[in-house]
Amino acid sequence: MIKSALRAAALAATFSAIAFAAQAKNPIVGGAAMYANKNIVENAVNSKDHTTLVAAVKAAGLVSTLEGKGPFTVFAPTNEAFAALPKGTVDTLLKPENKAKLVKILTCHVVAADAMSKTVAKMIKDDGGEHDIKTVGGCVLKAKESMGKITLTDENGDVAHVTIADVKQSNGVIHVVDEVLLPKM
Repeated sequence: MIKSALRAAALAATFSAIAFAAQAKNPIVGGAAMYANKNIVENAVNSKDHTTLVAAVKAAGLVSTLEGKGPFTVFAPTNEAFAALPKGTVDTLLKPENKAKLVKILTCHVVAADAMSKTVAKMIKDDGGEHDIKTVGGCVLKAKESMGKITLTDENGDVAHVTIADVKQSNGVIHVVDEVLLPKM
């Protein structure tokens, strides 16, 4: 009787652990829950840390693309990252006459793959400590890993740190970064 009760308790604990793991949540980003069953745009619009990125995506006409099937990996700069650009840069980029330049910058943050951080870290390791990531905008980002953290170096030598990794989306994954990655212009 005691063995049966212990077995039942162990079985219940196992099922509870499995159920908990199955319900493991995405990280909170910008104070908002991110849902793996929503696409990149549906989640990004809820992050108070990504209002500038969302405005830029809208101005660039990329909403329907990032709502599409994917898969996409998006390195999503925060509002602070955009604010660190030279004064007036964001306002200038959001003007209709600068749409092509804005599209180029934004697509240098997007990869046509679903690359979770473990996958990126493995590619970095397999390539001897640095892995080139080609973006849909034609930029090449240099990915490195140090003490479990991934950094991306843009074509100008500026370094972005992944601050929140593996935010799963229905059409890919978002990695929050602390710098805007710029193409060589």
